[in-house]
Formats: sequence, structure tokens, C-alpha cells
Amino acid sequence: MATPKFSRPKITFHQDLKSRVAEYFKAHNLARSGNSELFVKAGIMVVGFVLLYIHLVFFTPHWILGLVECLVLGALTAFIGFNVMHDGAHGSFSDRPWVNSLAGMSINFLGANVFMWKTKHNVVHHSFTNVDGVDDDLNARPFLRLSPSQKKFKIHQFQHYYFIFTYSLLYLYWVFFTDYKKYVTGKVGIVPIQKMKMSDHISFWAFKALHLVLFVAIPVYMVGWGPWLVGFLVYGLFAGLVLTLVFQLAHSLEETAFPVPEPVSNCLEDEWMIHQIRTTANFATGYKLLTWFLGGLNFQIEHHLFPKVSHIHYPAISKIIKQTCKDYNIPYLEHQKLRWAFRSHFRHLKGLGTA
Repeated sequence: MATPKFSRPKITFHQDLKSRVAEYFKAHNLARSGNSELFVKAGIMVVGFVLLYIHLVFFTPHWILGLVECLVLGALTAFIGFNVMHDGAHGSFSDRPWVNSLAGMSINFLGANVFMWKTKHNVVHHSFTNVDGVDDDLNARPFLRLSPSQKKFKIHQFQHYYFIFTYSLLYLYWVFFTDYKKYVTGKVGIVPIQKMKMSDHISFWAFKALHLVLFVAIPVYMVGWGPWLVGFLVYGLFAGLVLTLVFQLAHSLEETAFPVPEPVSNCLEDEWMIHQIRTTANFATGYKLLTWFLGGLNFQIEHHLFPKVSHIHYPAISKIIKQTCKDYNIPYLEHQKLRWAFRSHFRHLKGLGTA
């Protein structure tokens, strides 16, 4: 399967929206990148992660408190990914490229690889959102059926019961399997990754080794195999659950579209911006604390339309995007409550499993 093409815009929505958002930044004399508020938040999360790691490994508490700290460490892993790595990898964390590179590399210390992530996320997911066979985020086969065009297996009739467990496996599966698969095959699904330079190869293996030392060798030496295994599984499974739920609640819903390219021309029906709006939904955007922890990824429409804009600007530009969608009669998908988005996702999985 070749990557599909987008139709050419028949209306001026694309140009008009970009113009309105650009005018907002110009009128308020704002850079599109992050600011001191983001840098302070990043510092709090990174320092919190390091201190918690040190306490768990070198000053190991009672096992009950230890398990709680493992959960918090898993949450911080996801939050650093959302707030620091994600903006950095998109080039929006700072107006300085080297700072963005450093922020993006935070994922390397956590066991994954920013080079692979940029192809999987920036290139593939952001270009072909919810297009089965291209968007790698839809590939949870054979355990889950996330798109109507995917083959259904008998096990899928139960997927709305076990999806939480499947989601929790993401982080461990990502760190210990899919990164290596991409490295060996040179592809993310059907999309080839960019040719790796020698420095990229060295970085890949050096950080994978460092992760094994920091998260396996040293903890096992300090606390023993049994406690390490329990703690690491609690940490990794909770990180995977948080990471997966945030992205699934934005794309795999009853309301979101799963476009299929036209067979002959291999073209998608909508132009790129409208495609992003139809395949994406916001959730719980009125909850400032949730937005703070999730790095604005509950404003997923804003992120998909303007990925090079830092998440600290999403609440402001969401008003512009919502009004522009209204002016052009384009549906703007949003669940005001987190539980409403979760319910829609649950029904989506149940429907695909039983239909």
C-alpha cells in the first residue's frame, strides 16, 4: 500500500485559519514556542522524576510507599513525554533548536528513541491520522480493532473489557520491541524512516544501553530481582496506560472519522486541515490542571493543525479555530468532560468488536 494523497482545497479554510492564527501571534507579539512558564514546568517534572528515582533505588521505602512511588514515577514519565519531549520533538519547546533537540532527547533517557518517534509521530501520524494501514497508532492487531476497515477477530467482541490492560503494555512494548523493529526494518509500518547517520546509530544503541543500566542493572543491584521486577512492571504499565489513553481519547471515538483512500486515485476525500479536524477531538479543555499535566494534549485539534506551536498557546488559539470552523460549517469535535470522552472511546471499541 502506498501512502495516499490529500485532495486539493476547494475552499479557503486552510489559508483563512492560518492567517487568523498568525494575526493572533502578531497582535500579541508572541513567539510560537514555549516560554518561561513551560521551562519552569519542565524543570519541576524532570527534577521530580530524578528525586523520586533516587529515593526508590537508593533509599528504598516500605513496599506500600514504594508501589505508590512507582505509580507516580510512571505518571511523571508520561508527563515528561507530553510536556517536554513532545514539544521538543516538534520544534516548539523553544525558539532555540539546540534546546528543542535536548528536550526531544528526554525520551531517550526514558528508554525510547526520538529519531524513531519523529518518523512515527511527526511524519506518519500527523500526516495520515486515522488512515488504517498507514497511521501506526491504529495498529494494535490482533488484540484490538481500532478502525472499521480492520479485520475483525472473535476476540474483539471482548475488547471493551480488556483494552485497559492492552493499553498498559504500550510503554514496555515500545521500549523493548517496536523501536528495535523500526531500527531493523527501516520502516514505520509502510513508511521508510529517514536514513540514519552514524551519530544516529551511536545514539540509538548508547541510550538503549544507558536505559538498561539506569532502569534494570542499578535497581536490581540495589533492591534485588523480585522487588525490581514488581516495581518496574507497576511503573511501566502505568506509564503505558496514561500515554495510550491520552492519544486514544483524541482519535479513537464514535465521532471521529477513519478515512479510506479512493481505490483508483489513492486520494483522501478531504484536504489536510479538514482531515485533521474530522479525525481528531478535544476533551476536558476547561480543566486547567489536567491541561497542565497533559501538555495541552487534551487540545488535540489545535495540536494537529499547528504542531509547531507550543501547547501553552492552545487554549488561546482554540477560540480562533473553533470560530473559524463555525464560519465554514466544519464540525469541531469536543467532549467537555473526561468521562464523556472515555465513554465514547469505550462505545467505539464495543461497536467495532460486536458489529
